[in-house]
Amino acid sequence: MYQLDLSGKNILILGIANHRSIAWAIAQALDGAGARLIITYQNERMGEAVRKLAENLQTTPLLYQCDVSSDSDIEQTFTQIATDAGTLWATIHSIAYANRDELGGAYRDTSREGFALALDISAYSLIPISRYSAQLMQESGGSIITLSFQASQRVFPGYNVMGTAKAALEHAVRQLAAELGEINVRVNALSPGPIDTVSSRVIQGYATMKDMHKERAPLNRNVTHEEVAKAALFLCSDLSSGITGIIMPVDGGYNIMGI
Repeated sequence: MYQLDLSGKNILILGIANHRSIAWAIAQALDGAGARLIITYQNERMGEAVRKLAENLQTTPLLYQCDVSSDSDIEQTFTQIATDAGTLWATIHSIAYANRDELGGAYRDTSREGFALALDISAYSLIPISRYSAQLMQESGGSIITLSFQASQRVFPGYNVMGTAKAALEHAVRQLAAELGEINVRVNALSPGPIDTVSSRVIQGYATMKDMHKERAPLNRNVTHEEVAKAALFLCSDLSSGITGIIMPVDGGYNIMGI
């Protein structure tokens, strides 16, 4: 029988910042399917917001502070997860960051420091997260999911260095999928259309980007947080057991259009 029952499955979610986060929508969907959530937050300020959100979940999650720019933080977090949870069924990597100054203006003015920071947080972080996650998935396999955007392949004015970071992230997905497949760990990315989050609103030209998607997408609308969450639920479940290394658009069909 095929089902989306994740009861008793430990699922790690990185990247919840507030109630508008895509990661929070995913957390709610997984919680509704019975998963036992493990949630990280970057610092104590964000931890306060995450703890308040966690009160709305059906099951009390495990909460850990983890700054993904720190190798020691990542290692310590997974050591604690191994002690407290033992195994992982899935990991959701919903982390991206660039300096506000890099998200607008001319791409040719991208600073060396801004370029390095965006790729470190938004792309490189998937690599150690996947390495440690896979170690806790080896007995039964598992699923690792990250979040991308079509700017990895096309130019979206204002998205700038984050598009470069998403291109690197998507390559990492394919590389990790090829390596981890032998232990039955799947690695995929979801690529949503423009969605209102605190981060998206700092991108210059975001409103125009969103309006264009709505106008040109075959479904003639923007997608919702909940639709991205349902796609993540699918990739976390056994229903997607034969899928790895893909970048799955959740954009109302915008990606197929030639104009």
